[in-house]
Amino acid sequence: QVQLVESGGGLVQPGGSLRLSCAASGSIFSINAMGWYRQAPGKQRELVAGITSGGSTNYADSVKGRFTISGDNAQKTVYLQMNSLKPEDTAVYSCYAFTRHGTMDWGQGTQVTVSS
Repeated sequence: QVQLVESGGGLVQPGGSLRLSCAASGSIFSINAMGWYRQAPGKQRELVAGITSGGSTNYADSVKGRFTISGDNAQKTVYLQMNSLKPEDTAVYSCYAFTRHGTMDWGQGTQVTVSS
């Protein structure tokens, strides 16, 4: 099993930036991909961005050009740099790790609030 600890959420004004971090521990050798989902009140959870162990990335259309996911493969830590934040980016952001066994482990979630 993989344990995930997130940090970096908070309150930011529209147009501002935040950087989320997610550190993995436990069975990190089994991780094939990591990334972030988010869920806003009353909305379905959506994939924000993901990165594979090979470095391939994917993004939700709504964040392309504004968010950047990166990773430290040795430390199994992923980062989500969020720029030009909008009120509609407000959500709980949860880190995930997808393993070679086909399982998904989750972090506890971190709140991101974009408001003036």
